[in-house]
Amino acid sequence: MCVFRPARTDRGPAGQDGRVTTENQRGVVFPMADDGRRSTSALGRSVVADALRSVDPLGARAADQETAWRSGYLVHFRRLVEAGLGSRADAVAIANAGLGAAHERMRVLAEDGEERSLADWPRSRTDLATDEVSGDGERETELSVPYHGHRLRGDELRRRLDAWVGDGVVEPTVAEAVSAVLARPDWLRLDGYTVAVLGAGAEMGPLPSLLRWGARVAALDLARPAIWERVLRLGREGAGTVLVPHTPGGSGHLERSAGVDLSADVPSVVDWLASDNRRLVLGNYVYADGATNVRVSMAVDELSRRLLDQREDIALGFLATPTDVFAVPGDAVAHSTRSYEQRSARAKLLGRPSRTLSGGRLLRRSYRPGADPGINDSMIAQQGPNYALAKRLQRWRATVAREAGTTVSMNVAPPTRTRSVVKNRALAAAYAGAHRFGVEVFEPATSNVLMAALLVHDLQTGGGPRHEHPWQDEAYAAVHGGLWRTPYAPRSALGLAALLGYGGARG
Repeated sequence: MCVFRPARTDRGPAGQDGRVTTENQRGVVFPMADDGRRSTSALGRSVVADALRSVDPLGARAADQETAWRSGYLVHFRRLVEAGLGSRADAVAIANAGLGAAHERMRVLAEDGEERSLADWPRSRTDLATDEVSGDGERETELSVPYHGHRLRGDELRRRLDAWVGDGVVEPTVAEAVSAVLARPDWLRLDGYTVAVLGAGAEMGPLPSLLRWGARVAALDLARPAIWERVLRLGREGAGTVLVPHTPGGSGHLERSAGVDLSADVPSVVDWLASDNRRLVLGNYVYADGATNVRVSMAVDELSRRLLDQREDIALGFLATPTDVFAVPGDAVAHSTRSYEQRSARAKLLGRPSRTLSGGRLLRRSYRPGADPGINDSMIAQQGPNYALAKRLQRWRATVAREAGTTVSMNVAPPTRTRSVVKNRALAAAYAGAHRFGVEVFEPATSNVLMAALLVHDLQTGGGPRHEHPWQDEAYAAVHGGLWRTPYAPRSALGLAALLGYGGARG
């Protein structure tokens, strides 16, 4: 769903042993192991262990000694959240150590074939030029969200937000944040900002909404004509302005010369963005398959680190995946507990043999009653440790940046029927059956606008309210689709949801 060809599995350049080669690679690469190959599993183990070491030495040792990382990583990523609950200082220490370990280990393979640290990344021989594309469309002056074939505005949108809250699909703070944007439609234009959309072609990115609202956007994506044909069309049809990076002296067709590979040329992108004279928002919407996801995520984090060092007015934007581990408020735990205890007699009857036959793995309750916070573990094993690490790097950066006083917008996005999900039969089936377990899967058009509105809210309010602990920052305005408030632990219901989804498709 983003800068690179999407797929919601951990397949890619890495084999079953988690090793990759550098064939056809430049820019960010995994560190070389003693056997002359680059191991994604060794990198993941080391980064997680180093992140835990000062706060949870036993957890660090367990990660270090994990012999089946590609199947056993789930418990260690959960421990990263649990170990940080003791105090704000613990959570920040984990985030700092994790980022430091990743930056220390990952390498840059330069054009001359030399390997360097990320901090010593050499400049490209070519500076980026800029074309500015302004749209002639009519600016949208009020927030409207597409939903089931209609566009919801005003009170109709407020009622939908209230319904989502009542059904446990979103956290109540989502309704508060979106209502604030409804009350201040002048916010939508983001006057004074340039929003750098990293992954301009991303299906879940904010580019279409921002351009309809009249914002100024710096679009970055790979040099693929199909991507830029869409981006430029949105720019010309919208009411905003698109800044397009391209190679000087191109063919005359911007679609063919536009674009840049973020994982290979961070220094040039830093220079290109740093020269903008408006307040800069660095929006991270990149995604890649398998090991490449970690490479591009590290490139974006190095880009973020350099820009934060150069400018004091940088704001950061992220979309957190709902299929991760989060600490959640006691209110979500209570909602889930009530739903579990009030489930129908038929559900209880079916649940007992399922749990017995599965050794207690199926249809387990989500939380220990009364937990505050609770731990929601919605990770999907098939997505793999590279996906988990790439998304955790973003959460760590958000935590560290907030601690330093940076404005950060990081909201949990809902489960969404993106192209990558639809192409994956197992995930598509699980999403098709998810409603049976209290989970709503969103259409891309709905997710796109809703998450863009939350970005606007956060930018216009200095990152939203400040909380005592980073887990509370992450939980604010979370559009989790119901995964936090479903009666059952999400992974314990996923297989049954897929079976029901397959059955529905055949029916």
